[in-house]
Amino acid sequence: MLEQLKEKVLKANLDLVKNKLVLFTWGNVSQIDRASGLVVIKPSGVSYDDMTADDLVVVDLNGKVVEGKLRPSSDTPTHIEFYKAFPDVGGVTHTHSAYATAWAQAGRAIPFYGTTHADYFYGDIPCARSLTQAEIEGEYEKNTGLAIVEKFAADGLKPLEVPGVLIKSHGVFAFGKDADGSVYNATVIEEVAKMAYLTESINPNVQRADRFMMEKHYQRKHGKNAYYGQKK
Repeated sequence: MLEQLKEKVLKANLDLVKNKLVLFTWGNVSQIDRASGLVVIKPSGVSYDDMTADDLVVVDLNGKVVEGKLRPSSDTPTHIEFYKAFPDVGGVTHTHSAYATAWAQAGRAIPFYGTTHADYFYGDIPCARSLTQAEIEGEYEKNTGLAIVEKFAADGLKPLEVPGVLIKSHGVFAFGKDADGSVYNATVIEEVAKMAYLTESINPNVQRADRFMMEKHYQRKHGKNAYYGQKK
């Protein structure tokens, strides 16, 4: 079932290691097949060194395992909430990459300080609120997803314009049109988080870059009149 998608999701998960976004088993990637409503996701706690496509787990949007010998990632309910809330999202990546997670632990959004940021994110990379004790002691992973969906709704954000989010005291979730796209955006988040940290270290009084600069850089790459790159 979904054999080609399993191979794609396996590669995306291995790219977390290649891109130095994870240690041990600290991350996961999934992709949804919208036609069937099924999600392929990394199994829980399985080493990247040992993982094969056959180890990946297929679940439905209720979190029920449809195919697979292993338990799906413990973050599966979080991924599912994104797929249910954001129809344009096709892939989700979760990491605890160091710089981005440091911003999450500080409870701070990553501010727009320059053009690298604006090439990929239409505004600050937001930080969702802490979960309450009741939310953590209840359906923790599902409530994590709901808190992020709540943040996007409250701030009027679109997940493919701002394809990543931090959650207070936890880590990073990144979105994409597919699994590869979500890993790409997770990689960018880590680099932008590092740049922002260094920027504030050099100048603690730094201010966000000008909005018109953000508009120019984001729109030239993603807008209707985009001219970055080659014509397809």
